[in-house]
Amino acid sequence: MTATGLPRRVHLGYALGSLVTGAFGTVPGLLLLPYLTDTLGVAAGVAALLVLLPKAWDVLVNPVAGRISDRTRSRWGARRPYLLGGGLALAVLFAAIFAAPFGTGPAAGAYVAVAFLATATAFAFFQVPYVAMPAELTADPAERTRLMSWRIAVLALAILVSGAVAPAVVAAGGDGVPGHRWTGLFVAALIVAGTLGAFLGTRSAPAGTVAETEPSLRAQLAVAGANRPFRALLLCFVVQSAGVATVLAGVKYFAGQVLRDPDGGPTLLFACFVGPALLVMPLWTRVGARAGKRAGLVAASLLFAAGALALVASPVLPAAGVYAVVALIGVGYAGQQVFALAMLPDCIAHDTARTGRRQAGVFTGVWTAGETLGLALGPGIYGLVLQLSGYVSSATGVAATQPASARLGVLLGFSVLPALLVAAPVVLLRAYTLPAAPVAPFERGVPTR
Repeated sequence: MTATGLPRRVHLGYALGSLVTGAFGTVPGLLLLPYLTDTLGVAAGVAALLVLLPKAWDVLVNPVAGRISDRTRSRWGARRPYLLGGGLALAVLFAAIFAAPFGTGPAAGAYVAVAFLATATAFAFFQVPYVAMPAELTADPAERTRLMSWRIAVLALAILVSGAVAPAVVAAGGDGVPGHRWTGLFVAALIVAGTLGAFLGTRSAPAGTVAETEPSLRAQLAVAGANRPFRALLLCFVVQSAGVATVLAGVKYFAGQVLRDPDGGPTLLFACFVGPALLVMPLWTRVGARAGKRAGLVAASLLFAAGALALVASPVLPAAGVYAVVALIGVGYAGQQVFALAMLPDCIAHDTARTGRRQAGVFTGVWTAGETLGLALGPGIYGLVLQLSGYVSSATGVAATQPASARLGVLLGFSVLPALLVAAPVVLLRAYTLPAAPVAPFERGVPTR
């Protein structure tokens, strides 16, 4: 480590891990539900369960992965062995999700559920150690800020590339099963690149001090639950993640049924949703510098909700107007991610200072379990809305002609539903308070208070 903090190669190496988290956090939520309903012919309600249950499994396995990595002692440190093993396994299993060895129908749906369950497990053993690392790489809050700013920049780029390109790869590959197979391989390649980049790029980073841990997983979970700021932030983020995930799950349906542009619409919608994250970081930096992280998160959430509600008017708006509103939602989404991810390490560092125990793995295990649950609930809820509104599934790779009720369900699930899920939980943030600490106010784009 240099006099000015961690070496630049560590910043970049750690940030490259966001290629993994960004791709896996985006593409299944964007493509898996329509893949099941419009390519494999699975009923919307059943497809919702097939998407929800494997990711809900992570609620159990993520804290376990955190505890295991907390207790790991190796020449590579506690976290890096899991970056390599979990990331490479994730790449192979992700490609397997879209391999479709059983063609279409119920057997194909069951295969996807099993493959997705295995993939979610591998992701847990990458994600939890990865998210735990910043609290241990340095004790300097300003240095954690710099580290997080690199991560968020790469995360935004990863989400934009994987989410915008994946639908285009499906189309270029011939749609249907062949197109999705190519997409599985494309995303697997991104995951391998991120895995190797994070593992090799952090090889010179300090592993952190191995401090005393709580004697059992139950005791560690009790500590995390007793941390009032962490608990408030987590509950808010879980519900908001479900709202964000309903938008991702609805992109392809909304483009086809409301915008009547099933080919280019998904890519444009996703680019408008995620693209602003690369442009508005300085704006949210100034908001956080003036008002603090919590106020920034509230403002970003309300902006997201207002834009989502405006989409109710999409059937009478020109396409350009719809894309502009989606970009406004993307501005709010960028702020949500910045502030929530910057507030988490503060909670972890505060708990470590208070207890003297090494809890980063468990806190991030609980956090990622909650985030994963929220991201799984979004497509599940959206699929349920489709089922209740009478959506007609197809095994041809092309969406069937839908009744008016189904088109209304597509619209409301993409607008009113995410607005409610993102706006309502901000009241929980009233319980988020941390003791004043001598931290640097801002550095390089991510707020530290």
